[in-house]
Amino acid sequence: MIDYEFLRGRQNETVVKELCMVSAAASETFRFKSPYKMGDHGSSENGLNWADGHIEYKELHTVLTDAGFAHLYACGVSKCTFLAGLTGRPIHKLEDLACPHPSLSITNAGVHCHVTSFPNLLAQPKPRIHSTIG
Repeated sequence: MIDYEFLRGRQNETVVKELCMVSAAASETFRFKSPYKMGDHGSSENGLNWADGHIEYKELHTVLTDAGFAHLYACGVSKCTFLAGLTGRPIHKLEDLACPHPSLSITNAGVHCHVTSFPNLLAQPKPRIHSTIG
């Protein structure tokens, strides 16, 4: 499953600031730098700031395509459409699989990743979480 937090760019475009990928074995969170110079401001809706991030924004496509998953899932039509445009492959809607609401904690094999609905109201950055599978 893929979930992301975003800010609105200069042209009102979606700029991914944080992306979380979750599988049965592990979860990984990526925080991206701004794709261009912006003032140091952010969003009161999700607590993200333009200054947040350590991965170059141009690596967003690589992060998504190098994950190596046969199927990708996201919650909501907006996120599925956006991610499909970035990856060039279908993104399956979790709602179609009768999955629990994404505001619930996903637990499997000792992995916890808290995802939120779109747009989210999370005020704190998510910690990087490692699998407890040996």
